[in-house]
Amino acid sequence: MLLQNIEVNKLVKGRPLDNLEFLQWLKRYCDSVNGGIMNENYNPVERRSKGCKERSHKGPNKSSKSLQANRLSSANSADGGALNSNIDLASPIGKVCNAVNEEHYMEQIQQLSEKIADLKVSVDNTEKERDFYFSKLRDIEILCQRPELEHLPMTKGIRKILYAADAKDSSLPEANEIITRSPGMFSVSDEAE
Repeated sequence: MLLQNIEVNKLVKGRPLDNLEFLQWLKRYCDSVNGGIMNENYNPVERRSKGCKERSHKGPNKSSKSLQANRLSSANSADGGALNSNIDLASPIGKVCNAVNEEHYMEQIQQLSEKIADLKVSVDNTEKERDFYFSKLRDIEILCQRPELEHLPMTKGIRKILYAADAKDSSLPEANEIITRSPGMFSVSDEAE
């Protein structure tokens, strides 16, 4: 009677009578394994808690011990009070473990919050510096666009540098060539003499 062929195709169809029949068989099987005793000390939320690793390592041992304690308490009702006091010791362990984990997580949150604050300050400083240099370059660009300066070789060299598309290659040699090619411009060596 305990062994039964489980017909998955019937269960998948979801007919209430088939599912009820399976659940009744499963209940009978569980009662035969644990002696028909319900485990009142079983806490599914605590059992599935991933925050307390010590608790999860002791989980299977605790449940078998509590089942044994339940069997003994049902057999000896006079000693039931003493057994329940021993079983209730498990909940403070879980609370201590959760408190330790909570403190650890609070420390991590505090450290990460400080890192975030430092990064925000760093980003703000970098943005201010970027805006400063951008405004300087924009002023130079506006100055180079003035009609009276637009055709000067120096202005052409500056625009060559400002509008360079490739950041890897320097456009300074090309700008120097533009400036030195133009008539009336003197080189750096002439200026030093």
